[in-house]
Amino acid sequence: MSISLKNKKILGINGAGRIGKLTLWNQISLKHFDGIVINAGRDIGRNIDDIIQYFTVDSTYGTLDRFLYGYTGKTCDIKVIDASETHFEIEGMSVKVLRKARNPKDIDWAKEGVRLVVDCTGTFLDPTLPVDHPKGSIRGHLEAGAEKVIVSAPFKIKEPSKKMASDFGMFVYGVNHSNYDPMNHHIISAASCTTTGLAHMMKPLLDAEETSKIITASMSTVHAATNNQNILDAAPKAGSKDLRRNRSVFNNIILTSTGAAIALEEILPDIQKVGFMADSIRVPTSTVSLISLNITFRTALTEKGDPVINQDFINNLYKKAAAGSQKNLLVYSEKQNVSSDLIGGLAAVVIEGCENHTRTGFLTIDAETLQSFGIDTNQDISYPVTHAKIFGWYDNEYGCYVNCMGKLIKYVDKNML
Repeated sequence: MSISLKNKKILGINGAGRIGKLTLWNQISLKHFDGIVINAGRDIGRNIDDIIQYFTVDSTYGTLDRFLYGYTGKTCDIKVIDASETHFEIEGMSVKVLRKARNPKDIDWAKEGVRLVVDCTGTFLDPTLPVDHPKGSIRGHLEAGAEKVIVSAPFKIKEPSKKMASDFGMFVYGVNHSNYDPMNHHIISAASCTTTGLAHMMKPLLDAEETSKIITASMSTVHAATNNQNILDAAPKAGSKDLRRNRSVFNNIILTSTGAAIALEEILPDIQKVGFMADSIRVPTSTVSLISLNITFRTALTEKGDPVINQDFINNLYKKAAAGSQKNLLVYSEKQNVSSDLIGGLAAVVIEGCENHTRTGFLTIDAETLQSFGIDTNQDISYPVTHAKIFGWYDNEYGCYVNCMGKLIKYVDKNML
C-alpha cells in the first residue's frame, strides 16, 4: 500500500539513525507534512512492532509520548496500517519505512509521492558526484523522483575546482537561509550542529560595526559523543590518520578535528577574511555541547580611555539579537548552566552571559616595521585591541540541529515551485 495520496504532502527521510529518527519526531510535532517515508535501506528488528518501538523510544530524550506531551500521562495514538508494507500512523501522521535500497537512485521517491528528501545518512556528502557513481551519489535522489534534497551534514567535495556549481548551497536557518533560491538550489546542506551554533554566535558580532573588525578568531567545541566513535578501543582502519577516534568514548576526553570553520565561511562569507581556526574535544556525554569562542577585535576607546568593547557591550549585543532577528534561535542566559539543563532546548545556541569576558591591551607596531610598509614615520604606533571569550551551549542532536533543520525543511517546502 502506498501513502502517496493526491494532494498530500509527503516528506522523505533517507537514513534511520540519530538524526533521521529525531527528524521524524520533529516533523510529528510540527505537523507540517501529512506523511513521512523513511528509507532505512535494510531490515530493522523482527517485525513492525520492533520498528515502531525503535522509532518511539530514545535513551537521550525519553519516549515519544513524553517528548510530545511531557509528564501529563497522555500517550501517542499509534495504528498499524499495513504490516507487510511497514506502514503505520503516529498521531494521525502516516509513516512508511522502506527497507530495500541503499543507493539514492534506487529509492522510488516518485512512487511514494515525495518531492522533498532529507538525507540523514552522513554518507552522500559530495554533490558533484554523478548519479551513476559506484558508491552512490546525493544526486541519485533527484534521479529517483525528488525535486529537492537537504543533507544533514556539510558538503565534502573532493575536487575543489567543482565547488562553485550553482545548484547546491549551504544554509543555516536564521542566518543565511533567505539566500536559498528555489529556481537554482536543488541540493542543500543544513551544515552541522556546531556550524549552526557557531553561525548564530558570530552573526551578532559581524552585524555590529564595533565588533566587525576582527583580527583573529578561533573556537573549540567541547562536544558530546557521536555514533562514529567506538564504544571500546578498536583497531583503526587502513590509512586512518586520527587514531584517537578509535579509542573508547566511555573512558576518554578525545581531541579531534571539526569542519565547522570551513563550513562557517560558506554561511558567513565575511569570515573568509579572518582565518578562523576550530577544533573539537569529544567528551563522554550523550548530547549538549559547548562552544568556547576566542576572538580579538580592533577597538576604540571612549573619551575616558576605556575600551568600547567590554563584557557588557558583548552581552548587550546578544541580548538584542535574542530579542530581535534571532529570537528563539539565539537565547541569552545569565543562569549558571550545566550541560544537562540544555537537553531538548530549542535554541540554536544559548549564550552563557555570566561567563563571557573581555580584556583590552595595546598592540604596538615599531617605526621600522611601519617604514617597511612605505609609511614615512619615526614613531611607534600603538592601538587598542580587545580579546573576548564567549561561551555558547547547543543541544547538538535535537534542540539545536534537528530543530533548526526542521525550520529549514519547512522553509524549503513552502518555497517549492
